[in-house]
Amino acid sequence: MTTLPALRPGDPLLLATTSAGKQRELRALLAGLPLRLVTPAEWGLSLVPEETGTTFAENATLKARAYHAAAGIPTLAEDSGIEVEALGGAPGVYSARWEGLPDGAEKNALLLRRLAAVPDEQRRCRYVCHAVLIDRTGAEHHAEGVLVGCVAREARGSGGFGYDPVFYLPEYGCTVAELPPAEKDRISHRGQALRVLRALLERALAPARETS
Repeated sequence: MTTLPALRPGDPLLLATTSAGKQRELRALLAGLPLRLVTPAEWGLSLVPEETGTTFAENATLKARAYHAAAGIPTLAEDSGIEVEALGGAPGVYSARWEGLPDGAEKNALLLRRLAAVPDEQRRCRYVCHAVLIDRTGAEHHAEGVLVGCVAREARGSGGFGYDPVFYLPEYGCTVAELPPAEKDRISHRGQALRVLRALLERALAPARETS
């Protein structure tokens, strides 16, 4: 497994996203680490990296590199979305800007309309998250997580964001939006990826904790 250069308590880590929902979840997944988690706005950045990649890994890397170059501090970026089997994997990397619609209810309504005639056994989908951490030396550390489910018949729940109200988990009998936040973080695609990178951060902080 890769390693990070040593970190000290109070060192900044840029959460390279402007999505309030993602910022909230990243902070929760990194809670307890003695790092200063900062957003682009808090670090005085206003860039919007072009997401020209064809995979989640490519787009996550593009964002991480752009923000790291602008901020000059360790940077964490991710790209994530929903892949629907009956739509040939769409929206995929275009999840956040699918058909030019804003995040939330309109995209969920469109997805439900597109799958209205699709039987339950053919409504399989998955969430994918690819996360990239660039350390102070410029080295890149990658992790990925996947959550499998199916598209619900109707939107349910008020938690989470994005496609969570229509992402149904048969084993839980509810949508992701109906899960308690802590349970979503435990099983989600983003939670899976961030636990790998969190472990790297914890090891990088260990020398400073041992000498304190």
